[in-house]
Amino acid sequence: MSEVSRRHFLQLGACVVGGACAADALPSLAHAAEGGDITTLRTTLPYPRVKLASIGQLTVGREQLTTYPDQASPVVLAKLGRPAINGVGPDRDIVAFSRRCSHMGGTLSFRPDTATFHCPLHYAFFDAQKGGLLVIGQATDNLPQLELEVDAAGDIFAVGIRGLLYGRQTNVLA
Repeated sequence: MSEVSRRHFLQLGACVVGGACAADALPSLAHAAEGGDITTLRTTLPYPRVKLASIGQLTVGREQLTTYPDQASPVVLAKLGRPAINGVGPDRDIVAFSRRCSHMGGTLSFRPDTATFHCPLHYAFFDAQKGGLLVIGQATDNLPQLELEVDAAGDIFAVGIRGLLYGRQTNVLA
């Protein structure tokens, strides 16, 4: 009977487990390489294309309230008057965000002079011009931003959401 030390046994076991993990990962890595633009870091899921407004209906500094992707998800559409991250339209200044704070779901108010959203519960501030970036407050996530498209007629469509809507475990529609 051969004597195997504890160290040698653990090294062999680690090699076996590592080999099994690598063998399991190889097919998915090959599939991902063929797929092109596949990433696990993406939080944007496929949503229906829904018309929110037209460019002519928007005024700089005035918010337009609506819902997306369902009636339980209030959103705000705004024309900032200055270019914004992920902004659409001729001036790249039209953006839309969830109207619920990512911290505890408080209803946000829009302040056009600073292009920020403010939460009345714990005073979180989100910068609309910088993609809903959390400026200050107890929230740990940026404000979920709607992906927008504008067609040739000037109609604005919501086509997805970047980030997780407050109160949901996933953005998958039921």
